[in-house]
Amino acid sequence: MEIPVIAIQALIILAIFGITLLIATYCTWAERRIAGFLQDRPGPNRVGLWGLGQPLADAVKLFFKEEFIPANANKWLFIAGPSLAMLTALMSSAVVPFGNTLVLEDFGPIRLQGIEVNIGMLYIFGVVSLGVYGIMIGGWASNNKFSLLGAIRAASQNISYEIALGLSLIAVLMMSGTLSLREIALQQAEPLFGISGMNWNIFYQPLGFIIFLTCAFAETNRTPFDLPESEAELVGGYHTEYGSMKLGLYLFAEYVNIIVVSAVMSTLYFGGFNFPFQNEIGALLSNDPRIAHNIITILGTVVFFLKIFAFIFFFMWVRWTLPRFRYDQLLNLGWKGLIPLAIINIVLTGGFILLSEHFGW
Repeated sequence: MEIPVIAIQALIILAIFGITLLIATYCTWAERRIAGFLQDRPGPNRVGLWGLGQPLADAVKLFFKEEFIPANANKWLFIAGPSLAMLTALMSSAVVPFGNTLVLEDFGPIRLQGIEVNIGMLYIFGVVSLGVYGIMIGGWASNNKFSLLGAIRAASQNISYEIALGLSLIAVLMMSGTLSLREIALQQAEPLFGISGMNWNIFYQPLGFIIFLTCAFAETNRTPFDLPESEAELVGGYHTEYGSMKLGLYLFAEYVNIIVVSAVMSTLYFGGFNFPFQNEIGALLSNDPRIAHNIITILGTVVFFLKIFAFIFFFMWVRWTLPRFRYDQLLNLGWKGLIPLAIINIVLTGGFILLSEHFGW
């Protein structure tokens, strides 16, 4: 019996959904362990081996805590806020290519990707832009001044840094000529200095990557850009009035956003599922081209997740290392620093492309 392609694609989407939630769950454990390591303390180590049961215990606690909605809050919007934040966070991973294609005899090539669209980056930008509505709705519906201030901060911060984020991305799109994340990843499989799978965009766009990385911290509301929830000024920021699983959805959405932005940075600048000497390794392990391709695909998916984990570790490392910006410093950096730098990067990239075409480089 032949399995329809749509069923295989549905299984891949469910797998991506489940893996994303699993990684987000254990990001809470990793964050606390890394914080403990950097601060010379053990971190969670009581529930299960090395404390690995702690995220499950926290999830059970959040599920069974009492549901509380403030008396003067807008009930439906109060519930819709965290739901929208979580929904947009999960939707954004749909177009990320987690691997190349698996070539199976009975099913043909299977893409390790939720959906493949030729406007993948536009899709991610559109969905991520909607995420701020979850924060704004939750902060406003709480009928709390601290929550509203946190929501306003989040909105102005996300809008400011999305401009620099988009401008930094334009330089990569100028070089690749496509908005498809899969196409951008496949272009980086070309050899560089004789090494297959090493034609990464980071070697051509170091300034663009630094701008993108800085904006990614601001977009995910991570330290030193966590002004929307700065506990020293706003009690708990936009989720001050939230508890139980509604608070859990906000916290989960933050970690899912970190996973997605790490995957996007890995794809745009670090080759995605490509890795050094991939063609040579595939040929060494099998003489059959189909089997060699499948081996490279599986290894590439493992390498891709290792790149994501490296970025997640970097996000956590920075959080427990750097102090928080003042709000005026945050906006000055976005409008007066990153946006002009991103425009300069576009001009330099365009000039390089014109010179390379003129001289035939």
